[in-house]
Amino acid sequence: MPVDFKKSTAPLNTMTWDTVKLSEKTGNIYEMVNIMTKRANQISLDLKDELSKKLQEFASYTDNLEEVFENREQIEISRFYERLPKPVSIAAQEYAQDKLYYRRPVVDKLTERIEKDSAMMAEKAEAAEAEAPKQEQ
Repeated sequence: MPVDFKKSTAPLNTMTWDTVKLSEKTGNIYEMVNIMTKRANQISLDLKDELSKKLQEFASYTDNLEEVFENREQIEISRFYERLPKPVSIAAQEYAQDKLYYRRPVVDKLTERIEKDSAMMAEKAEAAEAEAPKQEQ
């Protein structure tokens, strides 16, 4: 599902974010920045592909360097994309509004392993407690 970046309400200028508040979701400022960076790269690539497809219509396949065409429509398309919010601003806004889904495979695996080990240790403790009264008799 492609996101329509043209309708983004992200700020066009620099904005100060409360990094402590934003990093509460991950518990780590660097992980938060990493998540936003990856999303900004995705957005940037999507915008670049979209712009390239639109400008491909105006491509001239002749090697004549003397002929330079100024196409008003091509210039307007380029200006439109230049006026869009920067990918980092869009990514930061998406993150702040909880619109991003991210996974932490290493943390998830560790958590799963800890839960599994805890369950196994609890079973062993219960088995040991069940054996203790039998040995006392």
